[in-house]
Amino acid sequence: MGIRERILLSISRAPEGDGLRQADSAISIDHALDDLKWAFPNLGALVSGKRVVDFGCGVGLQSIALVREFGCSVVGVDSNGATLEKAKGNAKVHNVSSDDLSFVPSLSPDLLGSIDVVISQNSFEHFADPASVLEEMGRLLNDLGIVLISFGPPWLAPYGSHMRFFCKVPWINVLFPEEVVMKVRNRYRNDGAVRYEDVESGLNKMTVAKFEALVSSCNLKITHRDYECVKGINALAKAPLLREFFISNVAAVLSKSG
Repeated sequence: MGIRERILLSISRAPEGDGLRQADSAISIDHALDDLKWAFPNLGALVSGKRVVDFGCGVGLQSIALVREFGCSVVGVDSNGATLEKAKGNAKVHNVSSDDLSFVPSLSPDLLGSIDVVISQNSFEHFADPASVLEEMGRLLNDLGIVLISFGPPWLAPYGSHMRFFCKVPWINVLFPEEVVMKVRNRYRNDGAVRYEDVESGLNKMTVAKFEALVSSCNLKITHRDYECVKGINALAKAPLLREFFISNVAAVLSKSG
């Protein structure tokens, strides 16, 4: 065992219970929109009665809540088949009609150019090919359509490695090589991951600068953005050299640039 692995191991602890995997089950339908409303305080005005695509819908609670609370017509998209089955089961439990809500592994061509709002909540840092996903989101929009993207923490934020479940020390992805982090992680999560991209849901190392560059390259523009910094010190978001290390959450409204 190398010295860096020993150091990281010494500041790590076994997670309680099943760590991050408890997240989906811990969220109730009554709180399924909390994060989205926090990121977009005017959510109701943006989505009420609209045709919505929920990218990375997971077990579907956010999609269900959008139908129930705002009268949206929603298509939830997720590449994980097991997750989609849970989403469909949740829709039945909450008595949401299939006329208002569907869950699919991929989008059909008839949706292109017909969607009012595309939502990506806490998913963008996990997409294996975020550029392609962003382009697809843009193709879905009608002329007045918008994309709501919120994700965090970005890659260079204090906990951008998403490894806090076993190590509370910030910036371990900056302080330690990927190989070392993965070796220590594998002591607590036995899934064989050797890269950040291999972990459950994947990590694409999405920085704020990378996100902004992707938007610019995909025929979209940022019409509103809110960069939340650690400890609420949001002035750091305007500091060119520091912002990547202190922006903890990105919320942006995108529209077609042409």
